[in-house]
Amino acid sequence: MITVDLHAHTSHSHGQATVEEMFATAMDRGMEVFGFSEHSPRPLAYSYPRDYRDRLTAGFPRYVDEVRALAAARQDGRTVLLGLEMDWLPGQEPFTAETIHRYPFDYIIGGIHFLGTWGFDCTVDDWKDLSPEQTHDAFVRYFDSLRRMGASGMFNIAAHPDIIKIFAVDAFHEWLKRPESRQRVRDALATLRAAGMAMEISSAGLRKLCKEIYPCPAIMEMARELELPITFGSDAHCTSTVAWGFDQLEEYARRFGYTHSVWFRKGVMHQRPF
Repeated sequence: MITVDLHAHTSHSHGQATVEEMFATAMDRGMEVFGFSEHSPRPLAYSYPRDYRDRLTAGFPRYVDEVRALAAARQDGRTVLLGLEMDWLPGQEPFTAETIHRYPFDYIIGGIHFLGTWGFDCTVDDWKDLSPEQTHDAFVRYFDSLRRMGASGMFNIAAHPDIIKIFAVDAFHEWLKRPESRQRVRDALATLRAAGMAMEISSAGLRKLCKEIYPCPAIMEMARELELPITFGSDAHCTSTVAWGFDQLEEYARRFGYTHSVWFRKGVMHQRPF
């Protein structure tokens, strides 16, 4: 059984539940280690059409205080971790460094949601007018960005590693059949491995238009060959999706030979069987 969920959001961003509500649900669902990984504030140029940035920026210190208080109060053997899902924004490394060192985070999840200033995971409408060449170029740019994110040395976990397929899953699998595409992905995963990072297996994709676990089987095979550690994340934004689909994630990970996931406390990696 998976007993660690390292990816959860709260009402301090665009989540629908408080820190306490999310934690209570995690405990009810058998989580022994629960990590909060609220979204990071972002520079002004990186915005969605409907954004939560102002609320998040204003409430972020309260998020940190609430999670730290909850962690300090635990005396039942359950572990609460303070994490951050930090957007990887090439060219904004000073902003990233300042953000991740502002608070005593246990771990930093690197999430790629922007190519340039385009938030590519916002709406399917953005993808409808792209040519096949433009769509494939987005895939190339995404995995180049993933490799650069790993090489930065700023992160512990790579979130939803093929989220770029969210609105173009069929085109993504066609692109991934190409030898040069698979090499590009493998190079990115090898960079994560060399940086001491882990790759997230996420149930969030099952709830999205792509209807697939992140990452897909081809990427799982590469990760296993590279002995890349894994984490599990629900990417929950409400109590109903905490630890969501974890029975399916367990079966999926075991299919590729994984028997342990990892988690981080104060940046130090720990293993846990599932």
